Amino acid sequence: MDLGLKDKISIVTGASRGIGRECAFELAKEGSAVLITARNEDLLSKTVAEIKKEGGSADFVSADLSTHEGCISVVDACIDKFGSIDVLVNCAGAAKGGDILDLDVSLIDDALGLKSYGYLRLAQMVIPYMKEKKWGRIINVAGGAGTSPTRGNIPTSLANITILNMTRAISDAVAGEGILINTVCPGMTNTQRARDIYEPRAKKEGRDVEDILSELGSSLPAGRICEPEEVGPVVAFLASEKCSYVFGSSIYMDGGARRSTP
Repeated sequence: MDLGLKDKISIVTGASRGIGRECAFELAKEGSAVLITARNEDLLSKTVAEIKKEGGSADFVSADLSTHEGCISVVDACIDKFGSIDVLVNCAGAAKGGDILDLDVSLIDDALGLKSYGYLRLAQMVIPYMKEKKWGRIINVAGGAGTSPTRGNIPTSLANITILNMTRAISDAVAGEGILINTVCPGMTNTQRARDIYEPRAKKEGRDVEDILSELGSSLPAGRICEPEEVGPVVAFLASEKCSYVFGSSIYMDGGARRSTP
């Protein structure tokens, strides 16, 4: 299927590894030029080289998206390099956890600052370019924890639920401008971040972290956790011409973990 992304210009944040990286590869494979960003310049450089090796068009800028200046630098770099912005995939940010009974509230500040506020700033900055064309797509990646709070995940849960509400509000504001804004909500995904999260538990229990991830996956209706390569095509569809009537929606990729309806 031709998604109509040839010659579109995309920004993908958090694209040095994991889900963001796979989103960048998928968009590039569909013909979009991609400006990727994260903090680790070495990983970004390697990702760009791999995209180009596969025939895609890509460049990168290292930036701290928890700051206004960092967000500006990404938008400016995309305009300088490619001349326009058609698609924004917000995927940056990883929050630390902690038990709610002794949680340092600064962890909530950190989570909101990078993920929620960074997503909002970038959306605000790219929308004027999309309005000029009467066409644009913004896809916010917000983990399933937004609707599944636990005593140990409140920083990331609050950041993600903020994104869900923000997506709805911005979508309402620009729906008449040809700009579609939606959210993809992955559950536990087979990334290095997942390993980093469960490594302390693995050490405490004297187990291999892979066993813990497998155990978590087996408890899901799907019987396994998500692969990052499975998220990229869904994001690419939401970024495409083929996606023409999906406004302010959230697509859950959590293996059936979410029990509420809708």
